[in-house]
Amino acid sequence: MSDYNLIENQRRLTWSILALFLIALSVGTTAHAQQPSVLAKNTLARSSQPQDATAALANLPEADALLYLNPHRILTEAAPRVLPEKDLEGMREDLAQLKSHAGVDPRTIDYVVLQVRFRKPTADLSFSLPEFMLVAGGDFDGAALLQLAREAAKGKLREETYNSKTLNLLTIDDIAKQAEKTPLLKSLSEVGIVLLNGNTIAVGTTSYVRAAVDAAAGKGRISPDLLNSVLRDPAALVSTAGSPWTAFAKTFALLGTENNPRTSKCDIRLGDYYASITMDATSFKLRGAMNADNPDTAKIIKSMVSMALESAASTIKDSKAQSALRGLVITPTDTEVLIQADVSQQAVADFIRDTTAPKKKEDVAVTAAPASESKPAPKRRIRRRTTVKKP
Repeated sequence: MSDYNLIENQRRLTWSILALFLIALSVGTTAHAQQPSVLAKNTLARSSQPQDATAALANLPEADALLYLNPHRILTEAAPRVLPEKDLEGMREDLAQLKSHAGVDPRTIDYVVLQVRFRKPTADLSFSLPEFMLVAGGDFDGAALLQLAREAAKGKLREETYNSKTLNLLTIDDIAKQAEKTPLLKSLSEVGIVLLNGNTIAVGTTSYVRAAVDAAAGKGRISPDLLNSVLRDPAALVSTAGSPWTAFAKTFALLGTENNPRTSKCDIRLGDYYASITMDATSFKLRGAMNADNPDTAKIIKSMVSMALESAASTIKDSKAQSALRGLVITPTDTEVLIQADVSQQAVADFIRDTTAPKKKEDVAVTAAPASESKPAPKRRIRRRTTVKKP
């Protein structure tokens, strides 16, 4: 398989995973539950214990926001219920080609986590962009996957030893050139890849990858509160959690600088959020919560969110998107604002079918202008007078 085909297959697989949940959010909650689709045959009979993911993620570095995905359940349970048979067969072919070429079957990946952390200002009070890292763990050969990355990089990966681990570093030339004029981009100009163990690989900004190595050794690990929040529903297909106020406090030096830490004077969890998508026999379920501290704040947040959703719905022409926004149920409580919505699997399947169906070409009648039958005007002959010279 050529490099282009591999990249194309990986791109299609990634979008197959992410598109399912974007579609679930966009369809809305108006469709009633219908007959469940029959599960596709030959799905992997593999049990994934939630506590295994919890134990593995506990060794990750600190973060201000997390996005967690369960590829095994997404590909073997959710996708067969909503994808057309043709697309499902295409996805299986892509997975088979990826396994043949890279030795990795995404259906055996237990988790994929996207982490984001914000940094305190440096000593000169310069602003720092947030750091990103993607971590995947499961039943795959990490060394073989890393070797594939080396081949794809065509010699551009360079090795560096850090705390007994080998970091593979790649400079992104385009960003590095821009960073010469805009130093703020410097942290994004280099990407690091490391095997945390035989079946766990991390990719991200270099400093964050180093932090992952430190965390694996027991230093600077993720907050148990954040981890418990994102994994509060072990059966979630995808979930997210974060602490935006903490991120704000770090960025604006409320917690001090990198070299001079400061104790926070405002220890609140306002804005801490959680959201997940789960599924049952007939529907996908969106559940979310945001910390509001007290009942009055919860009502204010609910009112603001409701007005924003109504304003957005009034500007959108698509009726399904309008129903999606207006169908969200927002409930203020004593300390939180709860958001929930249910989307039938049949509605998601219909949306995917309508979206992926080939569009009919409209026959546009083109009336040709009749050719002119008028004869061209005769050319006029120009006679020159002959001048006779007198003797």
